[in-house]
Amino acid sequence: MSAEQTTTERPTYILTRAQVRAVSRVSPNFARVTFGGDELFEFCTPGQVFDSRVKLVFPPASGILPPLDRDTDDWWGSYLAVPEEERGSMRTYSVRELRVDAVSGDTEVDIDFVLHLAPGLSGPASRWASTAEAGQELFLVGPRRGVVEHGGAEYAPGDARSVVLVGDETAAPAIARILEDAPRDLRGIAFLEVPSADDALAIDAPEGVEVRWLPRAEGQLHGLEVIPAVLAHLGDADASDEISVKDVETEDLLWETPDYSGLGEEIAVTDARPERYFWIAGESGVVTTLRRHLVKDLGIDRSQVAFMGYWRRGVAMRG
Repeated sequence: MSAEQTTTERPTYILTRAQVRAVSRVSPNFARVTFGGDELFEFCTPGQVFDSRVKLVFPPASGILPPLDRDTDDWWGSYLAVPEEERGSMRTYSVRELRVDAVSGDTEVDIDFVLHLAPGLSGPASRWASTAEAGQELFLVGPRRGVVEHGGAEYAPGDARSVVLVGDETAAPAIARILEDAPRDLRGIAFLEVPSADDALAIDAPEGVEVRWLPRAEGQLHGLEVIPAVLAHLGDADASDEISVKDVETEDLLWETPDYSGLGEEIAVTDARPERYFWIAGESGVVTTLRRHLVKDLGIDRSQVAFMGYWRRGVAMRG
């Protein structure tokens, strides 16, 4: 059976050991790390990556990766079974690019890391990426190649005629991958709020999709550029003049898709073909604010939107 075939008998996810092949500082606030290795031959499906979430396991202070059991389908249980001081840190990222050599099958995976290096803001992933060198190793957990029905991707526009993609720097790699994997006749707009103008990276977007980069002023809160821009685009100019980023009162990140509600809300089933599909990700307070305006003020049907809090201001994320 080839790696490209889909089968229900193979585990949905794959836990692989990957080596750093290259590290490049692609902008002031992004470091791109290229991973390779023999174990990546079934990692993700070319052309169908979109916004798939993958897990990275960073080594603990000892520098030694934990002894995970990779012969079990329960990679999460294997990770938790390791004593906390030995298991290292696990964080969630998006694949920026997946390259598979058509002849040899050699696979490379690019992950773009946001370098939050200011005191009090840096986490294990940023610290690791800021000093990463070729030859270092990590564990990568991601969807197995050829298994389409994996749970890692939320981008699902269906028959929508156009898309609106919104995100900050943590969602920029996912938006870039969505646009590069999307059909070339896709139409719509992408709003990307980033720390500086120099963080606007190249995206091979379909001709019919406008990519709008929104750099923040130094010290400016997340969302104060992207929220007004999105609302003005949707014709809600009055609301865009009175923006305040809503604080999230729970440690749970907002996570809602057309067929799932982390808030437990009932989602009405509709057969209507949506005109637009919205994909919104990034800081949870910003996503919550946009949700309030889009659903409550503009009346956009919940079945047309994916709202995803990737992180929360002032809270160190785990997993």
